[in-house]
Amino acid sequence: MIPKSNYHTHTTWCDGRDTPEAVVLSAIDKGFEAIGFSSHAMLPNPLLDWVLTPEKALRYAAELRALAAKYAGRIKVLCGVEADYAPGSATPDRSTYAAMKPDYIIGSVHFVAAPDGALVCVDKTPQSLFDGIRDHFGGSVEAYIRAYFAQQRKMVEKFDFDIVGHLDLVRKFNSKHSYFDETASWYIDELCKTADAVASSGKIVEVNTGAISRGWMDDAYPSASFRALLRERGVRYILSSDAHAADTIDCAFERFATAEHWLTSPTAPR
Repeated sequence: MIPKSNYHTHTTWCDGRDTPEAVVLSAIDKGFEAIGFSSHAMLPNPLLDWVLTPEKALRYAAELRALAAKYAGRIKVLCGVEADYAPGSATPDRSTYAAMKPDYIIGSVHFVAAPDGALVCVDKTPQSLFDGIRDHFGGSVEAYIRAYFAQQRKMVEKFDFDIVGHLDLVRKFNSKHSYFDETASWYIDELCKTADAVASSGKIVEVNTGAISRGWMDDAYPSASFRALLRERGVRYILSSDAHAADTIDCAFERFATAEHWLTSPTAPR
């Protein structure tokens, strides 16, 4: 059995189902060595009413550190955040989150900035995404996806954080509501440019099984072909479940640890 840890975990502090303590107890029961929490955060200007605010972030950190002390010797409990990059609104930079002193930061893109200034949500629902592409990208899926990866590249190049979250989240709806060809030359070009940027940044990329537990795909982010491009460039990985419930913290871990031998000794955040 692989040594198990998960650093991408959501709870009732944001859009998760269970409390942090319930997740800690589940992790102990499942034999985890470490469990890291990563509540959604969009500082300095939160776009959503259920993400961490500056005041909530301090209370969140205090609760997790209390749990770390309570369960010391049984499991390592870490305090992190999943910090969004939304141009003009949210920055996943260590300086932005300095007051809560996170153990690590996951940088993610959930909203793509359109040419007209609108922010189009990547992963809410298929219909809201397709409406956003129609209304703000002139109906061009290619323009939207190129903008997404350009934003990812800017995020990894500009900001100080540790782990790149679900690097090709644009694939989420593509299995059940196909809207682009993942073998198209323009798409592969975006993957190559993004792999180059991530490699140059030195950041860790998560292999994220969250779409499996939520029924959208039978695959992880990034795709196998994207992982191959990243691996060729020496990018480090960490296995993550992006869990929104205590019982999914190790979703498909054995499968991806077996398929990708380099995950058997996961790289931990600094």
